[in-house]
Amino acid sequence: MGKLKTLVVGCGNMGTSHARAYHQLDGFEIVGLVSRGEESRERLSNELGGVATFSDYTHALEVTKPEVVSINTYPDTHFDYVKMALEANAHVFVEKPLALTVEEAQTLVDLAKKKGKKMVVGYILRVHPTWAKFTRMAQTLGKPLVMRMNLNQQSSGSHWYTHKQLMKSMSPIVDCGVHYVDVMCSMTRSNPVSVSAIGARLSNEIDADMYNYGQLQVRFEDGSVGWYEAGWGPMMSETAFFIKDVIGPNGCVSISDLNKGASDDVEGHSKTGNLKLHYSNLDAEGHFTKKDEIIDTADEPDHDGLCLLEQEYFHEAIVNDLDLTHHLNDAINSLKIVLAADASVRTGKTIDL
Repeated sequence: MGKLKTLVVGCGNMGTSHARAYHQLDGFEIVGLVSRGEESRERLSNELGGVATFSDYTHALEVTKPEVVSINTYPDTHFDYVKMALEANAHVFVEKPLALTVEEAQTLVDLAKKKGKKMVVGYILRVHPTWAKFTRMAQTLGKPLVMRMNLNQQSSGSHWYTHKQLMKSMSPIVDCGVHYVDVMCSMTRSNPVSVSAIGARLSNEIDADMYNYGQLQVRFEDGSVGWYEAGWGPMMSETAFFIKDVIGPNGCVSISDLNKGASDDVEGHSKTGNLKLHYSNLDAEGHFTKKDEIIDTADEPDHDGLCLLEQEYFHEAIVNDLDLTHHLNDAINSLKIVLAADASVRTGKTIDL
């Protein structure tokens, strides 16, 4: 198989990183960049050596006839854009979430299967070496697990603008929560049974029916429980903003944040300091029998490196015809959980799954 003709849609942070990955990998050839903003697409085109640019997605599909479409736009466009790409007989990479509803997500999964095309959803933590190790270590702690995770972002300027645009279609616990709920499902390998959540609107700059702070609690069949918290905006606290912690009968494992501060930097969303493993074993006198272990993660990839790993996986899925059934089922299940959390915030009730 030769180079796959690739159309990149969206030239923001994620679109730029994925475009750099396609440009670097021998298996892809970028045939077009699509963005509503002229400045972003021209900047990226210049960086990549003069790639063709388009302001209209439909026109770009018709002109470039891509074999691969990479969709890195706001979530409210995902369903229509993915559907159009699949109907144009292209393989699809799409940033999370796959769609805004479970029904739309299932429609896209069914269409990809019908068309015989590969579709990969951008769960970047799945390719992150530290997070993969974190998940494996959590699975040694016994059952049930208690999983505690958050990512609060103190945003301002252009980053607060981006957050406000995102909140026109979904809250922080939906947009970011799919990543961490997906990790929880991987750690427990158990089905979720119920979700409860709370939320608060902390800014008059967002719609009256939207909230920029939320926290969900999820229960699993095996007795495991997890919570996830996310808040966006200039008012968010930088104290305890980064918690990645799992507890089980055998001990606990945690990710350190490297004391990097909440910051707007996209690198800070996935960068880690180290892993700390604590054993619960006690001797006859009730003292710990093992010292805590610190696992250094200094050599982990940066954000562009993680996007490169994602696109390597996408390419392998296409050329080696990988079975993506579990990948897509997980994408639907994680979306189901966070949308149930959103419903819980709005109704004040626990949602059974």
